[in-house]
Amino acid sequence: MFPLSKMLSHLIRVGTLTVYDAEGRRHVYSGSTPGPSVNMSLSDPRLYKSLFFSPEMAAGEAYMDGTLTFPESSLRAFLDLLSQNRNLPGGPPSSFHRAVGAVSRRFKHLQQANPIGKAQQNIAHHYDIGNALYRLFLDDGLFYSCAYFENDDDTLEQAQVAKCRLIAAKLGLQPGQKILDIGCGWGGLAIYLAKMEDVQVHGVTLSKEQHALAVERAEKAGVAKRVRFELRDYRELDQKFDRIVSVGMFEHVGVPRYDEFFAKVNKLMPDDGVMLLHSIGHMSPPSTASPWLRKYIFPGAYSPSLSEVFPAVERNRLWVTDCEFLRLHYAMTLRHWHTRFEANRA
Repeated sequence: MFPLSKMLSHLIRVGTLTVYDAEGRRHVYSGSTPGPSVNMSLSDPRLYKSLFFSPEMAAGEAYMDGTLTFPESSLRAFLDLLSQNRNLPGGPPSSFHRAVGAVSRRFKHLQQANPIGKAQQNIAHHYDIGNALYRLFLDDGLFYSCAYFENDDDTLEQAQVAKCRLIAAKLGLQPGQKILDIGCGWGGLAIYLAKMEDVQVHGVTLSKEQHALAVERAEKAGVAKRVRFELRDYRELDQKFDRIVSVGMFEHVGVPRYDEFFAKVNKLMPDDGVMLLHSIGHMSPPSTASPWLRKYIFPGAYSPSLSEVFPAVERNRLWVTDCEFLRLHYAMTLRHWHTRFEANRA
């Protein structure tokens, strides 16, 4: 327990973490600043070592197999405690974990390799697991991305429609235009745009289950003649589009292929074309994806920093004319998803 105990003593400077080890001993780590109080129980002594050497992977897997639990607390409370401690000046990571991080960053381009065949495998891993799972926490329109809350008391459905309305306004749609939706998901945005304006929308996805449901939803919405959904990689397209939109897909591109992405976007638009890119990002300098997320949730995915995106935009002769951060809107979206998922637990 010693290396792990030393790491936790260094980590916790806000709030309190109480750890019960496999032998039933109680260890309390309290910061000098008041904050959340969380109980954590470790029932397997092998976790002492694995949590020290690979904290994110070991904690995620131990939570999955039940050897790490939070008696009278919750995973959400634990993550809140970590978030209040991890970015404090002069704090963690330790020199050992900085070294591990440096090695990981050297190999992050390999971790994010997404050629066409591999990209489809990665997408299937996350999205082709049954639409029923996503209905447990998403809104009725099945928007799997940050909503836009015009008012704090907006419902998730209202906020997702507001997001679509904001996107349409930024695109400056005109009747007769051709729109490309890269990573169209279950078709919600494409259907909204086709109903709002007299435009033709072409949505592409690599998910078989998303594609099938998107086609069905377009038929039911009465816009099948103006919306076409295709199971295809955007890199295989060659026609021109007046507007391009991509919401929640850029995280799957990977830094090594940013130039390829923006070069293709440039090629698919006329000189007066407009693209709107909506992506998760992070406020810190370039880093790496969580190993647990990469293995179990989003293989090949990465949330970039602005310093990684804008240079690729510029190198491919595109101009950034507007940049908006929806940070707090995503926090509200996640709260809605969490509430709905908990309410739908079996």
